[in-house]
Amino acid sequence: MFINFRPDGYLYDKEAILEYIVTKKAEIAKQEKEHAKQLKKEKGEAASYSQMEELDKVQKFLAQERGVNFKNSDSASGSGLSNMSGEKAKELPAFWAPSQTPDSKPRKIPKPDKNVYCPMSGNPLKMKDLIPVKFTPIKDGDSKTSLISKTNRYVCPVTNDILSNSVPCAVLKPTGDVVTMDCVEKIIKKDMIHPLTSEKLTDKDIIPLQRGGTGFASTNEKLKAAEPRPVMT
Repeated sequence: MFINFRPDGYLYDKEAILEYIVTKKAEIAKQEKEHAKQLKKEKGEAASYSQMEELDKVQKFLAQERGVNFKNSDSASGSGLSNMSGEKAKELPAFWAPSQTPDSKPRKIPKPDKNVYCPMSGNPLKMKDLIPVKFTPIKDGDSKTSLISKTNRYVCPVTNDILSNSVPCAVLKPTGDVVTMDCVEKIIKKDMIHPLTSEKLTDKDIIPLQRGGTGFASTNEKLKAAEPRPVMT
């Protein structure tokens, strides 16, 4: 198990969250490649447009040298790009630039966001923000029943209290041990010493675990409806 300690406290299955991050990074890399390709195409079309404008200026100059009188008039018969100037000329479709043709409406690819976001909170998620979590298995003397089949599986390593979805818990960042919030409030916060290693703790070393639904409104942290998103726990 991994926990996202900054700033959310959501618990994830290790394999699932790593696969999620890798998949999202691959999607971002693909979007960046498409965006770069789009910019290159736009730059090439802009260069083509600029070259045609320069050619038009040369044609005007040569025509004037031959005594032809050119006037910029929208109503002039046969008026084209050479009779247009400034913003008007830019509004005309350019046959040499595919994206400028009347029937062409390319999908604009925005610059991709390089961040991977937590599927639960929507906050930025980084590998360095994930730490391994250590649950202490219950010692009930029953070696025949598998841990996953037991109703009570884990305990607080300090108080030996049973851990369940309805019991508020926290992770001690230096070691990843999961303890009850009662243990945090009544024991750990008295001197801010890790009860298992005796190392000094800070408030940032105590990460409250986000709890899921239990079926009872009094224990559920969030009962607000939301769009379905991938769950990593």
